Amino acid sequence: MRIISGIFKGRLITVPQSKEIRPTTDRVRETLFNLLNNRIDFTEIEVLDFYSGSGSLGLECLSRGAKHVTFIERDFKIYKNLLENIKSLNVEDNCKVIKISAIDYSKKNPYKQYDLILADPPFFKDDIYEVVKNIIQNNYLKSDARMVIERSIQTKGKDIENFKTEPFKIIGDSCLYEILQK
Repeated sequence: MRIISGIFKGRLITVPQSKEIRPTTDRVRETLFNLLNNRIDFTEIEVLDFYSGSGSLGLECLSRGAKHVTFIERDFKIYKNLLENIKSLNVEDNCKVIKISAIDYSKKNPYKQYDLILADPPFFKDDIYEVVKNIIQNNYLKSDARMVIERSIQTKGKDIENFKTEPFKIIGDSCLYEILQK
């Protein structure tokens, strides 16, 4: 998998072989970041990346100028791969990787607030609803910040009901939802 834009454009990161991971495709990442470029300035932002997997979303943010990314990944094999991807880009000082489930992390009081939260859970994993509730309840987002969630078109009805919003973009079988902090 390659970084799409920014200072690491074209650099490759590895994706571990695991049934626990479903990497965001280049097409979806490119569309997502094109849309986000029109909504936010990546320069010096603080990012939280839930269900990090290979780290492609958070690393793309760093490539575009984010100051720091906190990655949340529970699976040990995937976590180790993520650490290797961060090391390969020499961005260890700009990253924190926490081996914990998204639900458990979202229940904690945040040690800081974030400008952007990304979540790309396995498509049919419904714990994302509790994670979103916890993020809002525990005030993880800075004022005027946003959370973007990637889900399957097959869970669209359930997602709309739980997120209380329509997807802002549908790409193939991926739906992108945006939750804003007011």
